Amino acid sequence: MALWDRIKESASTMQTQLVAKKNDLKSGAFRDASMAMCALVAAADGTIDPSERQRVAQLIATNEVLQNFPADDLRRRFEDNLNKLSTDFDFGKVSVLQEIGKAKKKPAEARAVIQIGIVIGGADGDFDKDEQAVVREACFALDLPPHEFDL
Repeated sequence: MALWDRIKESASTMQTQLVAKKNDLKSGAFRDASMAMCALVAAADGTIDPSERQRVAQLIATNEVLQNFPADDLRRRFEDNLNKLSTDFDFGKVSVLQEIGKAKKKPAEARAVIQIGIVIGGADGDFDKDEQAVVREACFALDLPPHEFDL
């Protein structure tokens, strides 16, 4: 199977698993960690281009799980995290990873945050090494083994 097909299949599988857990994913910690994860993946290569912002905006608007929260609130949280990362990537990354780490108290939420990172990373068909690396770092922040997600 080609890499592109595996990425699409993995992102699709992750999305299906997220929808199955939709009713369990309503906490503020999950909301905040999800938007921090989206920002981290969008800025993984050190730059934030408009297409990455658009992908996250589309996810916020259409993802069944994220519809548990007001879209304007999610977008504001995403932009706040992006601002931290664009001001000083290394310092911002520490702050964003701390935000992600708040979801580790509930294993289902922690896994869902990682799954959202993989969905965002694979949205353009190229879950590149920078995106995989930041999702792996998020796994460590959540005390989850990266190999569980094929990272």
